[in-house]
Amino acid sequence: MNLFKTKKGKAYALIAPLFLFLLVFFLWPLLAMMKQSVSDDAVAKVMDRTAVAIQDWDGQSVPSVAVQQAVMADIQATDDEQALGDMVRKLNSEQAGFRTLMTKTITAVKSQSAPTGRLTDIDARWAELPYWQAINKLMAPLTARYLLAAVDLGQNQQGQIEALPASQSANRDILLRTFSIAAMVTVFCVLIGYPYALLLASASGWWRNLLFMAVLLPLWTSLLVRTAAWFILLQNRGLINDALIGLGLIDQPLALIFNRVGVVIAMTHVLLPFMVLPIYSVLKTIPPNLMPAASSLGAAPWRAFVTILLPLSYRGILSGMLLVFMTAIGYYITPALIGGPGDQMISSIIAYYATGAANWGMAGALGIILLVTCLILFSIYSHMTAEKREAH
Repeated sequence: MNLFKTKKGKAYALIAPLFLFLLVFFLWPLLAMMKQSVSDDAVAKVMDRTAVAIQDWDGQSVPSVAVQQAVMADIQATDDEQALGDMVRKLNSEQAGFRTLMTKTITAVKSQSAPTGRLTDIDARWAELPYWQAINKLMAPLTARYLLAAVDLGQNQQGQIEALPASQSANRDILLRTFSIAAMVTVFCVLIGYPYALLLASASGWWRNLLFMAVLLPLWTSLLVRTAAWFILLQNRGLINDALIGLGLIDQPLALIFNRVGVVIAMTHVLLPFMVLPIYSVLKTIPPNLMPAASSLGAAPWRAFVTILLPLSYRGILSGMLLVFMTAIGYYITPALIGGPGDQMISSIIAYYATGAANWGMAGALGIILLVTCLILFSIYSHMTAEKREAH
């Protein structure tokens, strides 16, 4: 109790809720995601006897009777239907045909009082090596299979890493698409956000409040509402196409929805506040007399901007780019509603693995890819801003 009577103890007590919050709501989910991406105990949890017996298997011939009876003993000893179902689903994902084979085998083995005979007596497919190779491959509770599959790689029977066939996975293409869309959105946010932040920093009075509201009001509005608004605006008979046709600029409606153009437009609008606010916060710290001083010394406006204002606002631009890109690569609702089948980002694939296919390993592995990307970008940002601070 003396600890809480000291200043240091009271300080620790005050920040303890913050540490607890970070531990429960930030660190713990990340660790759980990492564990799912390398954990695969669906087979090992049921086949503990088989795991021991199959260690001496040469991998080139049908396993011995002892291994086959170990499989039968494991099946007979398991009363957990959920565990058996998970094992069958996992084996079938590795080797097609396992679902019918295991269903027949489980029914036959459960009807016996004790494991006898051979598995090949139940079904001739047990004499085929691919089924045994699949069991042996999935026996390890820790695996790099999900992480490799997340970037379209896999391991062959010799344990060598090789590219997966194009028909089995397209995660690399989807990741590249996600990064390219996020990069485009980031560039458009810089091109629109920097002039807006300059205007905001130089404004005053009601005009400044109006500009602030234009940035903050969308930020306070639900993301789903903003995306739904763009869904209405970008339709063929939406306000944008009607206005362009009414002004005589186009004769036919532009294709603005269910394609990449609509996704970039909507995401740029949604993420623009994350670019404007960091740049504005840096611009406000720059002395306002620098630009007039440069002009008084004969510098043209563009030269004063490039040599003085732009370098001084460098950290704000980098902060905005980091925020926008990190947020964009995890976007789900906007591409799902505005984009077409070829514009879905990696978050849609993660959602499919997590809720549709119940494949938490792949969902976790793809999440790890996004997490590592964010950490790399943050490291680059820290390195670049640290150099800038030292230069000043």
